[in-house]
Amino acid sequence: MGKGTIPKDFIEQLLAQTDIVQVINQRVPLKKAGKNYVACCPFHKEKTPSFNVNPFKQFYHCFGCGASGDAIRFLQEYDGLSFTDAVEALAQQAGLTVPYRQLTPQQRQQQEKQATLYEVLAQAARFYRLQLRDHPQAEVAKAYLKHRGLTSQIAKTYYLGYAPPGWDSLRAVFHPMSQYEPLLIEAGLRVPKAEHSGSYDRFRNRIIFPIRDVRGQVVGFGGRVLADGDKPKYLNSPENPLFHKSQVLYGLYELLQRRDRYDHIIVVEGYMDVIALAQHGFGNVVATLGTAVTAAHLDQLYRHVDRLVFSFDGDAAGLQAAWKAVALLLPNLTEHQSAQFLLLPTGEDPDSLVRQQGAEALRQRIAQAPMLVEFVIQQLQAQLAVPLSEQEGRRHFLAAVTPWLKLARGWYQAALLEQAAGLLGLRPWQLARQLDIYVPLASNTPARLSSQSKAPPVLTLAHRIVRHLLYAPQWAAELFSDKDLPYLRQLEDAGGPLLAQVVEALLQGEDVEQIEAQLQAQGQQLVLQALRQLPLPESEAMRRAEFEGLLQRLLEQHALAHTQDLKTLMALKKPR
Repeated sequence: MGKGTIPKDFIEQLLAQTDIVQVINQRVPLKKAGKNYVACCPFHKEKTPSFNVNPFKQFYHCFGCGASGDAIRFLQEYDGLSFTDAVEALAQQAGLTVPYRQLTPQQRQQQEKQATLYEVLAQAARFYRLQLRDHPQAEVAKAYLKHRGLTSQIAKTYYLGYAPPGWDSLRAVFHPMSQYEPLLIEAGLRVPKAEHSGSYDRFRNRIIFPIRDVRGQVVGFGGRVLADGDKPKYLNSPENPLFHKSQVLYGLYELLQRRDRYDHIIVVEGYMDVIALAQHGFGNVVATLGTAVTAAHLDQLYRHVDRLVFSFDGDAAGLQAAWKAVALLLPNLTEHQSAQFLLLPTGEDPDSLVRQQGAEALRQRIAQAPMLVEFVIQQLQAQLAVPLSEQEGRRHFLAAVTPWLKLARGWYQAALLEQAAGLLGLRPWQLARQLDIYVPLASNTPARLSSQSKAPPVLTLAHRIVRHLLYAPQWAAELFSDKDLPYLRQLEDAGGPLLAQVVEALLQGEDVEQIEAQLQAQGQQLVLQALRQLPLPESEAMRRAEFEGLLQRLLEQHALAHTQDLKTLMALKKPR
């Protein structure tokens, strides 16, 4: 139950008495770096530390993902605490008592009701859990879970339960029913009868999936039928004062409890998809709850990782769900955030696929899943009745891609523009001018336009080659020599000078950390951040193939503008 509001001046006093370095170091080991402390960011995966803690400002900031705040904010994000709980934790550590201000009668009544709803839902979850263990008719539910390949441990992790048959099972735990009935109806556990007074249990003869918020508190339930004739197959709690489908993700609490460092989160559509994937070693899976992906969902997920993988069924409904996600992603993603789309074959879902083909097959599909811009281009091309090689096909493609180009922003607008322009046989700036849109990040943009923006440039082929070299620096000596550097420096508009600088430094024996420090000192922090977020293929063979393919494309593009140097340039890609 809430005790009241916390005075602002106490919060300021508490932060002044709190050593943020100590708070964070208890959870994330920090290293001294000059006046600050650094670590690999706990909120996204990285190899080079970009998470800085300033003991003088009592503030943390990650230059990689942008996470920042004070000690209270850190406890909220890292420990999953509410604001009040975070303040209480810091106050206890500092030996202070939180001086709550008295609530108004209306505020106190609201908080008491909310606390009671939480307790009602928690009691129901415990009841369903015990029924799965003890009820004589629960054997059917247990057999179903075993048939789906789930162990008792995974059932315990997700707190699975069983709602017995019958209309009034909850009377066993909530009595007298007349006292609890209004709360049970508001919580969605009971349904009022239409014709006369009274109510009945919403969930009957179903496997129960408690839905927990990021603090682990039950806010709703999902139920899966056990009898073939019962409908619907899956039944969710209606929204209540604690449960808003647009803001809650099933499995996020369990994911955060693992404390593992994931570089991506898989977003699926069903409870069983989450649990089946977790059973096969995928702890980084969440599900939407009978609704499309929302901006609130994306905001929660991108606090923890920089890459999301949306895995939807390959039918019309799955494709529609994917497009809804695209509509949210294109205007809102920053250059260091990314998304992939994995549409499964018709009739398959993540649960069935991982059980039939195994975890490695799913990992390979994820590795090959198209990134956001690639997905948009592929899907728009697939919708064409006439191929792009014909003028009519290009006209239809232009009409289809234009709304998405105008919706997108920043790096993703520039990247989509570049891809679309290439398919239409245009330069990006030409297409931007034709559509009357301003894209300062587009490559080959006239100087009068590009000079107006200080935003990071679109990552060119040369930049992507640099990304590979920073990951596998030994390739520099295999494929380059000092004689190649002048030719690379000529590619001023394509990122050549940066590639030349990195190649030269690697040939001289400098390590990656030294090179990245030099780039930061030269004011190329934004480019470096974008490079760090570029995904690489998982296997070395695939990375090498992509690297050599990028190099070949760079040479071909350069040859169009500098044909007299083609013979010399082609030597770049040959192993020495």
